Formats: sequence, structure tokens, C-alpha cells
Amino acid sequence: MNIRFDGKVAIVTGAGAGLGRQHALAFAARGAKVVINDFGGSREGSGGSSAAALAVVEEIRAAGGTAIANGANVADFGQVQDMVAQTMDAFGRVDILVNNAGILRDKSFAKMDVADFRTVLDVHLMGSMHGSKAVWDIMREQKYGRIVMTTSAAGLYGNFGQANYGAAKMGLVGLMNVLHQEGIKNNIRINTIAPIAATRMTAELLPPEALAAIQPERVTPGVLFLCSEAAPSRVVLSAGGGAFAAATMVETAPCHFSADTLTPEAIANRFAEISDWSTASAYGEAGQEVGRFIETSLGALRG
Repeated sequence: MNIRFDGKVAIVTGAGAGLGRQHALAFAARGAKVVINDFGGSREGSGGSSAAALAVVEEIRAAGGTAIANGANVADFGQVQDMVAQTMDAFGRVDILVNNAGILRDKSFAKMDVADFRTVLDVHLMGSMHGSKAVWDIMREQKYGRIVMTTSAAGLYGNFGQANYGAAKMGLVGLMNVLHQEGIKNNIRINTIAPIAATRMTAELLPPEALAAIQPERVTPGVLFLCSEAAPSRVVLSAGGGAFAAATMVETAPCHFSADTLTPEAIANRFAEISDWSTASAYGEAGQEVGRFIETSLGALRG
């Protein structure tokens, strides 16, 4: 299988540097017309400049590709709508959206300002919702779309000092789960990448040897696969250093308690059984989990 994007239009947010830049260059190299979105702010989200986005546009054009720059702040829905309108005016369609833009405002929860918590959610979670909402009807009408969210191990598993970032990143998995259900009938496939990469957001967190092993370009092939014609949907793909793994939420088999034994003490006594991960399985949607609990409860009542 040869994955190409000829005739396709891709929007990549936060594409002025790091992972976004690598994604954009790779889409263009494989035939896509690319919108390079970057607010041009600092790692913390302050400031703003179009220089980074324009530089990537020039790289793509110099290599024979097609690209335009856009400086929308993804936290502002009006600016995101204008970005999509600009894309439609220039190219007439939107096939791919990679929600990559992000900022960091790390502090322990005790020291974190509420404003810093909200700002990080506004960029990562609301920013990804804004982009997805702005392209949704276009993708529905053309019965084709590929959207990639960007999560993190900080959301999937937790990381000290990143309560705001982790909450936003886990929220994106929930957004993916629902948009998958609502979009699949119109061939809109929604996936999430969980990258481990050397960028300005990780430069101070890892030693040089580790950073050298996890360059951003070693994540990008996974993003291109998730945006291809043959893309799956509702997949969390962890990626770093050329290695890839699929992540999912699983749940152990329900343990039922009869009415005369249903006490906190009984739950404590059987908690090893309740948390026996050898019984774990994944659910395709919420109704499957609800149905299993109802079936377990009714089965117990019937004897």
C-alpha cells in the first residue's frame, strides 16, 4: 500500500515548529495541499508571530508543494472559523485536520492558578473542539474526513505538575470516542496520537541522549497513517522514537453483590476480585458497558 494525499487538503495546527512542522512537511511531500496554522506564541502561549508558519510554507513551496499560512489562535472559535473559510476559499475542501497546537503551564496543583488551568484547557481541548467543529459540516457533506487529536502520556497515565495538561489531554480521548460514533456513517474517521518527541515542550524534561532518540519525524508516519484512506477510527496510537503501540481503556468483569451483602466492607473484602485485570476487556461504546452491568444485575436477581 502506497499512502498518498494527492488532491487532499490538510490543516495542521501548531505547524510552525516541532511535531506540527514535521506533519505538515510530510503531508506536502505526499501530495497534500497544506494549511500551516501557527499562532506564533511562546511555549506558554504568550506573544504571537506569523514568521514560523510562513517559514514552513516557504519550505514546502521550495520543495514543489502547495501551502498557505494561517495565524489563528485555536482557542478563539471565530479565528478558527476564519481559518477554515480561508482554506475553503483557497482549495475548495478540507479532508484532514490534525489538532496539534498546544502550550504548557506546568506547576504542582497546589501552586497552579485557576487561570493557568483554564488557559491550557482552552488551547488543547477547546482548540481541538473548535477545529473539529469548524470542519465538521464540510466533512459530513463531502462524506470524507480524517481528524487526529493529540493526547499525551500525561493524560493517559498522569504526570506530576501537569494537572491542567493531563486533564485536557484525557478530555481529547473522550472527544474522539464520541466524534467517532457521530462521524463514522459519513466516513469521518477520528483518531488520537500520543507522541513522545523532542520538541520545545520537552526540551527541558529529558537528557540530550533521550532527546536525540525521539526526534519528531519519528512520530509523523503514524499521523499520516491515521489520516490515510485506510485509516482506522477511534484508535489511540502511542508513538515515539520509531516505536508504536495502541492504547485503550479496559474494564474488569463486574462483580455482583446481593442486596443483603451490599456494604462498603463487602466491597473492600472483594476488591482484589473486582480489580482482577485478567478479566478485563474493552468496550466499543458506552451502551455496551451499561448493558453488561444490567445483564449482570438481572442475571443475579433471576438466580
